[in-house]
Amino acid sequence: MPMSAPGLTYGPLGDHCVHLCVDMQRLFAEPSEWATPWITRVLPRIAGLVERRAEQTIFTRFMPALRPRQGAGTWKRYYERWASMTIENVGPEMVKLLPQLSAFCPPAQVIDKHVSPWPEGRLQAALAARRIDTLVVTGGETDVCVLATVLGAIDIGYRVVLVTDALCSSSDAAHDALMTVYHQRFAQQVETVEMETVLSAWN
Repeated sequence: MPMSAPGLTYGPLGDHCVHLCVDMQRLFAEPSEWATPWITRVLPRIAGLVERRAEQTIFTRFMPALRPRQGAGTWKRYYERWASMTIENVGPEMVKLLPQLSAFCPPAQVIDKHVSPWPEGRLQAALAARRIDTLVVTGGETDVCVLATVLGAIDIGYRVVLVTDALCSSSDAAHDALMTVYHQRFAQQVETVEMETVLSAWN
């Protein structure tokens, strides 16, 4: 089971905090080679937080290559392997947020990305404009896109609060391993707590 601290180590969540929800899209929920079975389990908790904090929510959406063999470097090889998951093959509707979440946009914001959310700069610009210093992170997958999001946030210096019961993965073992790493190796930057703690600490 995921490890979680009994409370927020560094105090309550303040005015300079956003809920950063990673890649809760049809692409990962509907039958496909990238389907993440847990996504329906965590969706109600995420939707509950968004309902309370829509104006403080930013959704990222992963945008696959338009067609096979696109992309720089190893991404070209990646989209040869996953040709079935390019937009040309799955259709543009599949990159949309799940309907339970898209209903909150606006006021929630959506930022598209082709790799992790940091190299293209749009997420960091949005956070800097709002003087954000804390990210409450939910979504999927724990060991792929959430991992890339968290490591980039650590590099920049954000306080990261991972909501352990609002993350999903297609691999139980990889999810549990990453939660242990977050909890034990990044304790100065990352707090691992359950949704109930977030809701009570973000007033």
